[in-house]
Order: sequence, then C-alpha cells, then structure tokens
Amino acid sequence: MAWLVDPEICIAGRELTEPTLSPDGRLIACVTAEAGMTAIRVVPVDGGPERVVSSLPQPAAGRGLGGGCLTWVDNGTSVMYVGRDTALWAAPVTGGERRLVMAPSDGLAAPMATPEGSYAVVSRDHAEIWLLWPEGGKPAMRLDAGQDDFVCDPHIAWVKEPGGEAILQVVWQAWNVPDMAWDHSVVRRVRLRAREGEFEAPVEVLSRDLTEGTGAMSQPRSLPDGRLTSVRDDHGWLNVWLDDQVLIPESYEHAGPTWGSGLRSYAWSPDGRAVAFCRNEAGFGRLCVFSLATGEVTEIARGVHGHLDWRGEHLVAIRSGARTPTQVVSYRLGQGGGVSADLASLRRVHLIGPVTAWDGIELPEPEVLEVPTEQVTLKARVYRALDRNRIEAAVVWVHGGPTDQWQVTFMPRVAWLLGRGCDVVVVDPRGSTGHGRAYQQALRGQWGERDGHDTAEMMRAYQQATGVGADRTVIAGSSSGGLTVLSVLRHHRDLVAGGIAISPVSDLADLSERSHRYEAHYNLSLVGDGSDLDRYRELSPVHHASEILGPLMILHGQEDPVVPADHSRVLAERITAAGGQVDLHLFAGEGHGLRQIPNRLEEYRLIAEFLDRVFTC
Repeated sequence: MAWLVDPEICIAGRELTEPTLSPDGRLIACVTAEAGMTAIRVVPVDGGPERVVSSLPQPAAGRGLGGGCLTWVDNGTSVMYVGRDTALWAAPVTGGERRLVMAPSDGLAAPMATPEGSYAVVSRDHAEIWLLWPEGGKPAMRLDAGQDDFVCDPHIAWVKEPGGEAILQVVWQAWNVPDMAWDHSVVRRVRLRAREGEFEAPVEVLSRDLTEGTGAMSQPRSLPDGRLTSVRDDHGWLNVWLDDQVLIPESYEHAGPTWGSGLRSYAWSPDGRAVAFCRNEAGFGRLCVFSLATGEVTEIARGVHGHLDWRGEHLVAIRSGARTPTQVVSYRLGQGGGVSADLASLRRVHLIGPVTAWDGIELPEPEVLEVPTEQVTLKARVYRALDRNRIEAAVVWVHGGPTDQWQVTFMPRVAWLLGRGCDVVVVDPRGSTGHGRAYQQALRGQWGERDGHDTAEMMRAYQQATGVGADRTVIAGSSSGGLTVLSVLRHHRDLVAGGIAISPVSDLADLSERSHRYEAHYNLSLVGDGSDLDRYRELSPVHHASEILGPLMILHGQEDPVVPADHSRVLAERITAAGGQVDLHLFAGEGHGLRQIPNRLEEYRLIAEFLDRVFTC
C-alpha cells in the first residue's frame, strides 16, 4: 500500500519546551530533545543564530506544554536547570564552568529565581517546596509545612508591602488525597523578609496564608503589589482570576490539567496592564490578550499556544496546530498598554521542531463532531484522509488521562494515518478536559464504563454520517485510552474491526496498589474508595477477558512505572485461553509509552501490519 507520510519523518526532528525570556527580554532560552539527547539553546529575541548552552549533565526536558526544568539567574547571564542526574545546575550562557546549586534529589522540578538570582525556589517529589540561594553559601530552607500530600509549581517574586518595603512572596499549588489537582486544589502563600548577611537566618517568615476556592486552582503568580493571580474553575470553566474575582469570565478553558510542573498558559505584561492567555475552543487554540483598562479581549493568533512568557516588549510561546509544525515564536506586543488587533504580522519564528519534509505535505484542519445525547452533547474532532478518493477506513483514537485532551496540535501519528487513507476521529468522552468542569467531572465513579459508552456513541454517529462501516473501523488508545479501547471491544464489538491498546489500564484494583505516587489514589475518584471490590472487578477488563475476543494488539514497555507490564501479560494470556485473538508486544527498557527511536519505528510498523490485517479479513 502506498504511504503519503513516511514514519521516519514522524519521529525525526526535535521536541521544544519551555521557551523563557531573560530578565531583560533580549534572549530566549529553550529546552530541546532530539534523538535521545537534550540541551538548552539560547536565541536572540530580535533574531539571530541559536547557541547550545548546556552540555553535561543534560537537562531533564518536559513534554508538550509541560516543563519544570528551566529558569534564568544572575541577571540573565546564566540559566539554572534540573538535570537528568536529578541535580540542580547553573550554566553561564556566554561560556564558563557550570556550578552545582542543589545536590541530586529525586523529583526536583519547577525551579524559579528572582530576576537578579539572589533567591530561588524548587519543588521536590511533588511533596516539598524549598527556598535556595543559587550563589551558594547558605543551606536550603523548606517552606511548606508538610500539611499537603502534593505541591507543585512554586513561584517567587519581589512584592511591595503597603509601607513600601520589598519582601519575597512565594506561592504554590497544593492538594490532598483523595483529590487530584483538577478535582480540588488550593494556593499556599508565604511572605519572607530578606536578612542579608545573616547565615543562620537569611530570611524571616512574615506570614503564611491559604487561598481556597470550590474547585481547582493552578499556576499561582504574584503581582508586584502582592495580589495573587491563578487559574480557577469555581464558575465552571478554568479561567484566569485575580485574587478572589474571575478576571476573564469565558465559557472556554484557559489552561489544561496539572499533569506535571511547568504549565504557563497565561502571562502578565511587564506594566501589569494586560494579561495574555491561551484559549481552548473545543480543542482548537487561540492566543488572546485581556486589557485591564477596557475589559476587552484582543485575539492575537490562532493555534494552540503554551509556555507563555512576557518580558520587555515581547511575548514568547510554543505554538502548534494541525498544519503548523511545533515552533517557538515571539510577538512584539509592547509593555502591555495599547495592544492592537493587527499583530499577526509581528510574529517571529525562532525555532522549529519537526523536519522540513513536512513542508511538502498539506495537512487538513479537523472538523468538529458533536453528538447530542439525553444527558450531554459529546465532543469529537474528525481529521479527513489526505486522499479523499481512497478512504480506506477510520481509526478512532482515545487520549490518555482520562483527565486530558488531544488539542489540535501538530500530531505526526495522526498525519501518518491520514496519509494511509484513514480518517482519524479524536474523541473527547466525558472526563476529558477542554469543555468545562462539569464535563470533566462527569466520569467520577464511571471510569472504564461511561468513557467506553461515550466513545461508542461518537463512533456510531461518525459511521452513520460517513458510511464507513464497523469492518473498516479500528479503535486505538494508550494508558487510560487503552482502558476505553478494551471497554469498547467488550461492550460494543459490533462497531469495530479490532483495537490497539498501548500501555493499557486493565486491572484497576492492582493499579491502585502499584502505580506511581502521583496517580496511586486516582481511582478513588474515578472508580470508588476501594471498599466495593466487585465494582473494581466489574470495570477491570482483566476479569472479563473472555468477553474481549479481539482482534487486539497490545504494546507495553516492560519498565512501565504507571501501569505494570504484567497486567498486559495476564490479560493477553486470558484472552488467548478464551479463544480470542491478541498480539502482545513488550519492549525492554521502555516505560509508559515508547521513547527509543528503534522502538518507535517498530510501533509504526506493527500498527501498519495490524491495520492491513484486520481491514482485509
């Protein structure tokens, strides 16, 4: 079969995360990952060549729109970053030796320093917040009181007290079991007075307080006058708030879920008169600026944006879209006042992730699919095959999470399937983000059941609209999406020719006992408190293998810390014993998802063979 998109270009290129402006707004530092190697690169915001700053140890790069690795120090002459060796390092941008800021410690993330670099904060293992002196000479000081199960994304800033005294204010996101961060989280705040020259007590704690709403709070920031900004969903949508008032009330999400550190979906202008923010329009992205003086929103650019940072006259961001290769861009917006609507021509592209081979492939924008039901209108996006004269089939893809969403970003895997002659239907069953708090919370107690039924409803609507039959439809998904795949194969086998499950959840009770700390309690809200073991068994595909006849292909990393690989082994053995069709492929040295280039190429090959096989049966 002819292929319009080669798998090799899908895994080539580099990933880009965390573009961050220097304090003077002249340089952009960015973390890149390519062929298993990571680096920090610096490029002038007004244009110029990129330079590699870091050598060894390599930085611990984030993924997608998450980060938590990088910050500027020493008045913009150095960058501080978390290394793959789990230590915190400072590296000069103009040459010189790096220095150790904090010894190796598991789970260091989200370092942030004051502009001059005298003070910095960092989180450890999503459990502790530490104050550091990047220049050394003083011991680190723990700021949190240990009252929260999880903490994330500390932010440090100089703020002015009413009397004019400058103090340090540190804020961070926190939450407690049984909640996940998107269920209910709070903001902790500590005010500190610097005591220069005092080794034993270099800072004095002035006050501690708590800001709490009715739902989730994330990305806390301090304004120069000490006021607090954050993203909250008290009114049903994740909007930008100022103290306890919603600043930008919209029926759109301004942020995604806290799956890790480093989210930056909004940024204040240097003069404090405007705020740039990312708007999620049912999966489609748009960059906007809100003016405090007029209360008006100016739409700056289409595309999914993230990692916003506004210093000097420039706003930098990661930008991506269905047709837009992932790139680091800047917009010349001024200091904040008087932002005009005619700004598209002011965008400058600094770094591009994917290879140039994509330039010759005309990719489509997806179409919105809405499926009304008695309870809710379900959401999906349909990408049409590149060659409309030969639609071979459809692949229905379910994102992981389940509290997450595949926004309309540059997705090589989707493009590869489109080039094969497949439509790709990206579904957002209830539990997905991007459609408001009620939609996201609607999966509670129903994981492995409601998401499967919702996906079946969207598949049925797509098939009725296009005429693509069940014999030409495959469902695919990873992690939580793999659980949905198994649920559809069990309960709605009449809608699909087969399924592809990557690192799938299949044993909910054992998952609660063995998953990593961040998600170990996730099932408490998604399934129940664990006292009803029959409910856990009913929703776990491993206990109903005889009802999953396949064809099914499972791909799983043997070192997966999130979903144990032996869950897939047991599931495959039981399906085979029941007479079903299942192909299990385990990958040595891989974790939750495949990262190594040979294994990623093998993943594409296996998926291609599976699709060819089930569609010719």
